[in-house]
Amino acid sequence: MADIIALLTDVYKGLSPAFAECGFTLVTPDEPVSEELPAKNINGCITLEYVGEDKAARIEHFNNRISLHGARKEGEIVSGDFHQLALSLFEEESANAKDIKFVVNDFSETLVENFGTKVVKPTKSKLPTPVSKSAAKSGAVSYDPNTLANRFTAIYPELRDEYKENCEKYGEFLAEEFFVNYGNAVVKRVITENDPTKMRQLFKLFNDVYEDGTNETQSLICVTILGSLENNQELLANCVDYMSDDMKSPVISVNKYLYSNAGKGARMRLENPPKYKPKKKSKSPMSRIGMQ
Repeated sequence: MADIIALLTDVYKGLSPAFAECGFTLVTPDEPVSEELPAKNINGCITLEYVGEDKAARIEHFNNRISLHGARKEGEIVSGDFHQLALSLFEEESANAKDIKFVVNDFSETLVENFGTKVVKPTKSKLPTPVSKSAAKSGAVSYDPNTLANRFTAIYPELRDEYKENCEKYGEFLAEEFFVNYGNAVVKRVITENDPTKMRQLFKLFNDVYEDGTNETQSLICVTILGSLENNQELLANCVDYMSDDMKSPVISVNKYLYSNAGKGARMRLENPPKYKPKKKSKSPMSRIGMQ
């Protein structure tokens, strides 16, 4: 536990200027986890709490993930008022200075966007909101490609900037462009290395999102991402023990098809996604029926 306390202490110190800028004051618990980290630890969940005028925020670390939550409300703010604003993988065994810097930068930017007084540059657009796990599991909504990429870049933060640039450039998330140009290379590297810990981490994400994902999201995983393995039997064999039963057969079938003579055309389209075309502005009801 000492290691994660030291890591979180660096995160806490790095985020202090952003919290101060946004008008927050730290709430010091009666029994902090350490002298340098004024957080509480309840059943392994380490929490830093902040309050401001009609607002509150907190940082939580639990199950190798660190998250930022915020709430705005006049009067008393209770737990149900909080919403998750940012999430990142943050493992005690592997987190380093680079991961700390990423979390500090990402959470600071999110704090300023949600609670700061700075004018947001017009060239930047707000990132699409990912589908929450509770919403997907309840059946209220299914995981979309953006949610997959959002969670993917939480595991591989070195691609977070590319993900943000994709959303900002097009005003929406273009999944094929992101994974073909950036994500697939990371996936292939992990599968080639075949490290059990990294493989379980990657395929837990794929399995979870595939199970409760839209048809588009399932196709993204099987075709765009894992279809890029080029029917390499060694790489596919590395994946077999980690893929869910529902995903295993489609992935193997897609690879066989794409790298057969019959799948040549589909493979070319996969490797060269169509250029982005902005959505057309909808016309008025009168113009659609020829009355202008």
